[in-house]
Amino acid sequence: MATATLSKQAAKGGSFLLETPLPQDVFTPADLTDDQKLIGQTAEEFVVKEVLPLVKDLESKKPGLMPSLVKKAGELGLLSAGIPEQYGGAGLDKIATTVLTEKLSVYGSFSVTFGAHAGIGTLPIVYFGNEEQKKKYLPKLATGEWIGAYCLSEPQAGSDSQNSLTRAELNAEGTHYILNGQKMWITNGGFADLYIVFAKVNGEKFTAFIVERGFPGCKPGNEEHKMGIHGSSTTPVFLENCKVPKENVLHEIGRGHIVAFNILNSGRFTLGASAVGGSKNVLRDSSKYAKERKAFGKSIADFGMMKEKLAEMAIQIYAVESMVYRSTGNIEAAMVAASGSGDKVQNAMKVLEEYAIESSISKVYGSEMLGRVVDEGVQIYGGYGFHEDYPVCRAYRDARINRIFEGTNEINRMLIIQMLMKRAMGGQLALIPAAMKLADEILAGPSFEEAPEGVLAEETKVVANAKKMFLQAAGGAVQKFREKLAEEQELIAALANIVMEVYAMESCLLRAQKAAASKGEAATQTMIDAARVFIADAAERIEHEAKRAIAAVHEGDMLTTQMAVLKRFGKRAPVDTIALRRRVAAAVQSQDRYPFEGR
Repeated sequence: MATATLSKQAAKGGSFLLETPLPQDVFTPADLTDDQKLIGQTAEEFVVKEVLPLVKDLESKKPGLMPSLVKKAGELGLLSAGIPEQYGGAGLDKIATTVLTEKLSVYGSFSVTFGAHAGIGTLPIVYFGNEEQKKKYLPKLATGEWIGAYCLSEPQAGSDSQNSLTRAELNAEGTHYILNGQKMWITNGGFADLYIVFAKVNGEKFTAFIVERGFPGCKPGNEEHKMGIHGSSTTPVFLENCKVPKENVLHEIGRGHIVAFNILNSGRFTLGASAVGGSKNVLRDSSKYAKERKAFGKSIADFGMMKEKLAEMAIQIYAVESMVYRSTGNIEAAMVAASGSGDKVQNAMKVLEEYAIESSISKVYGSEMLGRVVDEGVQIYGGYGFHEDYPVCRAYRDARINRIFEGTNEINRMLIIQMLMKRAMGGQLALIPAAMKLADEILAGPSFEEAPEGVLAEETKVVANAKKMFLQAAGGAVQKFREKLAEEQELIAALANIVMEVYAMESCLLRAQKAAASKGEAATQTMIDAARVFIADAAERIEHEAKRAIAAVHEGDMLTTQMAVLKRFGKRAPVDTIALRRRVAAAVQSQDRYPFEGR
């Protein structure tokens, strides 16, 4: 179900730091087809009608309730998006699965359960399973007859997954692997029928296995008492002389890291989409409540600081939504381009690897945006926001886990820069020539470049200069620390923050420009306002991080010179963000919802 509005050629992963795409080449929610919208509508209706009325029972873990809802979702075809049609799936494109994920994310516990099953619990078999494994397991996973789970973390090995102590030994008969170990924090652990388990063969070769719940020696532990996502199942899984047929080795012995890392890339991307769905729901509830709540003789929705909160929530969501759909458009376009030759599944894996940087950005920026949105939601509700009877309290608790799982945000910040450098050193991304060219430009002094024109012309210039700030800071860091840069974690985090802000601000810019070109400035004024606010604030954050990075690299006269250059790149006209936020708030309050839905 590819759309006609995709760009002819997908941008390469990480290339946004070096290239300037045209607005018409970027995919946005306005480009969704009717079929894709219908999938989203079906998903949203399912959650609203079937799941939300049962939240109280789900939160108290009523036995069998969550698995029954997963199976109901399977009957509607909501679980089978990523499974090819020949194995009973829907075989949906990446854009459609992104819409589906977003719309199912109204209630955090169901969203997490769904992701653990349809995402990381199923996709390892889709991408790495052999024909027999696919035929045996995928039809059951597609319908929800069987529920999947993903077992990577261990008590002593969370982010450091390859430090696994779970062992796999081939038995004397050569028919089964005997697994021993403990997996920790397993979503769906209490009721899953199938586990993707990672273990070291002979204590050395990191390998993935398909483990059925019914295999002797496989036993889930008790439910964990968690801060949030109470409706989801999270347990340890114990493997005590667990007999796994050798046919259930997934992919190749010693290549488990390939399975783990590629599946996590996919999971990280969809987590960003989930954050968009969850935050839209909190914004809607917060706007409605602000109108109902009276203080000092009027609705608190009339107070400026309440308006500012609602506007900022909408603007932050707009930024992440713009990034997520821009990325999913590129991923889908790349998959379509790769589908004409070679193995379709392997091509898909290569595409996911290509956009690993964007996937980590989606995860980090999306989860932190959701954290800010739920926090402001609680503040708008005041004392009632701290009470369990109000949904914003649950949303606050549920949101916190997103910054931890699928690789902590600290790990993902490291990965963003590591992957950029790897691509630069491998010649896939011309970062080094770009940094050298910028160094020459700095030495040459200020130049009179042709100023951009049209909608958001000033912001276009700000984004271009933000990219120069990254090249300036990263170029100096690489030159000073070279292969030891990985040890400078605080510096890497500052660089990663710049990368993420650049991707976010440019995605906002291009989406608003594309909308204005299609519908006219007057019809898209609120989106233009949101883009202006976000870019103005992001530019401040980028300059702050660039100063930190440059000060960690240079000293003396060189530091003074570099700061002068940075100041030149940071020169921009002041923006009245208070007035612009008031206009965005008015758009939120006029409908009591996110104002850019489907635009």
